[in-house]
Amino acid sequence: MKRSTIVLLTLALMVGLLLSACSGAQETAKDDSLERIKQAGKFIVGLDDTFAPMGFRDEEGNIVGFDIDLAKEAAKRLGVEVEFKPIDWNSKELELKNKKIDMIWNGLTITEDRKKNMAFTKPYLVNTQIIIVPEGSSIKSKADLAGKKVGVQMSSSSLEALKKDKEVYDSLAEVVEYPDNLEALLDLKAGRIDAVVADEILGRYYIEKRNENFVVLDDNFGTEEYGVGLRLEDKQLLEALNRVLDEMKQDGTMSEISKKWFGEDIIKK
Repeated sequence: MKRSTIVLLTLALMVGLLLSACSGAQETAKDDSLERIKQAGKFIVGLDDTFAPMGFRDEEGNIVGFDIDLAKEAAKRLGVEVEFKPIDWNSKELELKNKKIDMIWNGLTITEDRKKNMAFTKPYLVNTQIIIVPEGSSIKSKADLAGKKVGVQMSSSSLEALKKDKEVYDSLAEVVEYPDNLEALLDLKAGRIDAVVADEILGRYYIEKRNENFVVLDDNFGTEEYGVGLRLEDKQLLEALNRVLDEMKQDGTMSEISKKWFGEDIIKK
């Protein structure tokens, strides 16, 4: 047999083995995220349990809220239960990656940076990053924040939105980061900071329920959309979740849950 023929046959064999190995690797990496949830009989939702009215604890210590009701209904339609697991919001991506939770469902803003680390469902709510100050404050606009101390939740979209407005961000005396928004608002009430940047949905709910003497400025740091965050590789589960969320929008279930928590239908159509 000619040397060239032997070489060609050897190359063909090597290519065949390589393709077989790739095929085996693809089988190993097969997405079984939905089957995994079905077998477990539940999915685990990671959340910040101080984020009213999306997910928080009531007076009896039960986790309740708008997103809690959505997740329970979605779980029922998928034929499983749902477990809610409070997490350190600063470590949410790590909790998801390490499979300690199956998804993050807690007023999670869809951002380009977060898309690098997680997959998102279709958006279901629109939110604005608002500025909250005490009544009688001299701060009337974003420009008035110059030289002031501003509170914000660490690793939040509020912090990202604030940083994006470089002119305002660079003018601040200090940005104070808190584990959660409630601590920031308590410090605002105590006069330890001058303003808080937070999600409108949380801020207005907090002010109304606690009858706080706070003012929401007309100026804001932009609008954004909420979605449920999953692992990038969990495509089956993402598809199934999108399907049930679409069903809940179409049959009015999501609208009813919205009216329960916000008094009106604020679902993104």
